[in-house]
Amino acid sequence: MLLVVSELVTNACLHAEGPDHLAITCDKKVIRLEVTDRGPGQPAPRTPHRAGRPGGHGMFIVQRLCLDWGVVRAPDVAGKTVWAELGAPA
Repeated sequence: MLLVVSELVTNACLHAEGPDHLAITCDKKVIRLEVTDRGPGQPAPRTPHRAGRPGGHGMFIVQRLCLDWGVVRAPDVAGKTVWAELGAPA
């Protein structure tokens, strides 16, 4: 979980002047991470992924470690919330 939080927060720092909000929620099956920032960009895994190339691995790591992830934009509000879900420990 810490690696995914680090990747989402780092992306907000690199591409959106830092995060505005971090939320972590959990139920019996899923841990949901949400990082909100004011950046206009759309995060996406670099395609094709090249393991030996420096940088650009953050969203690939998130995609590989998480059950699902996505981006939510609120109408009339600058920025976005990037979310990711991991399986909760038993």
